Amino acid sequence: METAPKAFTWDQYLVNGKIKTWTGDFEQIYSPMGVVDAQGKVAKTHLGAAPLLDTEVGIEALEAAQKAYQNGRGAWPTASSAERVAAMEKFLNLMEAQRERVSNLLMWEIAKNKSTAYKEFDRTVDYIRDTVEEYKKMDREGSHIASKDGIISQVRRGPLGVVLCLGPYNYPLNETFCLLIPALLMGNTVIFKPAKYGVLLLTPLVEAFKEAFPPGVVNIVFGRGRTLAGPIMATGKVDVLALIGNSKSSNAIVSQHPKPNRLRQILGLEAKNPAIVFENANLDLAVKECINGALSYNGQRCTALKIIFVHKNVADDFMQRFTAAVDALKLDHPATNAPLTPLPERGKVEAMEEYVQDALEQGAQMANQKGGRVNDTSFFPAVLYPVTEKMRIYHEEQFGPVVPVVPYSDLEEVMKSIAQSDYGQQCSLFSDDQSTIAYAVDNMVNQVCRVNINASCQRGPDYLPFTGRKDSAVGTLSVHDALRSFSIRTLVAAKAEQKQLVRKVVSSEESSFIRTDYLL
Repeated sequence: METAPKAFTWDQYLVNGKIKTWTGDFEQIYSPMGVVDAQGKVAKTHLGAAPLLDTEVGIEALEAAQKAYQNGRGAWPTASSAERVAAMEKFLNLMEAQRERVSNLLMWEIAKNKSTAYKEFDRTVDYIRDTVEEYKKMDREGSHIASKDGIISQVRRGPLGVVLCLGPYNYPLNETFCLLIPALLMGNTVIFKPAKYGVLLLTPLVEAFKEAFPPGVVNIVFGRGRTLAGPIMATGKVDVLALIGNSKSSNAIVSQHPKPNRLRQILGLEAKNPAIVFENANLDLAVKECINGALSYNGQRCTALKIIFVHKNVADDFMQRFTAAVDALKLDHPATNAPLTPLPERGKVEAMEEYVQDALEQGAQMANQKGGRVNDTSFFPAVLYPVTEKMRIYHEEQFGPVVPVVPYSDLEEVMKSIAQSDYGQQCSLFSDDQSTIAYAVDNMVNQVCRVNINASCQRGPDYLPFTGRKDSAVGTLSVHDALRSFSIRTLVAAKAEQKQLVRKVVSSEESSFIRTDYLL
């Protein structure tokens, strides 16, 4: 077993290009893993401490971002594409040097198993590279000057302004950077606050942000959302809210903006992704994919399968295979690469127990023998069957290792339930019959934004659009779409008789906007 990283107190934050020292209150950070003593109590592993910055610092960070943006006239929003790419590539080189430290903290701080922690880091590096290449492509497309109907024009994408970026705890590196990186490349300035969990793992990158970007372009603050995000938003000086979390928190933050109509929102929110196992499904494949979909990272993913509908004619067979496969999973320390690990969020075990208790009281049964076994922060997955509409777990996103299974005979009732749900991110369909898949796909594509055939729900690959209907998302994220989400189409136009003047502007290379050079 690997030893825990040495505990450290992080007392710094980044504002206006300077790493400053905090001398106020701190939050002590403990790993969800620990050592069990002779009495059976778990002594949590102390990882360190992070600042609880006050509102004054938050406003200072906002003012720094505003100054750097300068109503679109700052050095960063007016920088050339080549300058932005150079800054991002410098950051990437500095970031890669921190792979070991960041990945190890990912494992210890939020209980990602070891291979998944390194995978998250590497995938984030790949995402940055891909985003840079897509940005170059977008820039090349914008280098075209059109002439039609007596008008010469050039269209490019420009920044939106000051971005408040709030990342999630379950993918604190990858999901956060899927917001942060495109926002920066498009010329916006950013105030970034890490999530409540997964804070220390971001600290090795603060120096990299400082070194790579001009003062005020990236500002990193640590602390509570109500102390920092709320007051920042209440100033009305934030142009974009980039958040991955849930609709309750996003609505609360947005409501504090005095002019919400001027606020661009890019949100990845909750989901209740269903799987439908049809009578003609390959059950071995369905079980394998549903296990992966429902319980990867203990089900703490917005893309997790949150409810499984199984046709009654195959329900008994499916449940026998599914529960055996669940009980065969190993729950252990993340360093062992066990598929199941402790839960980092305080109160999560109790929340899972409440879902189980409610379902049992309403007529469901604990279908697997090991279901619901608890040891401090560990909760072995509970498979509940048969689940009905009367139960909370049928409607609410559990975001954890409780798997509700619903038997059905009438597909229309399943379709109606999904259509009436508050969520619409993805679904999974399991069938080997072409007519079944064709009918189900045509009925589901207007309910969710991604339909997976004989596969679990997932985000990637990152070139595919990632979004949702209803309460599941606002805006679209992918390597291409995220760059568009954090920018707006801007054009320059002139009458045809100004052709010579436009040609002179282009040949002089004095404008970062009116140019025809290619960024390779």
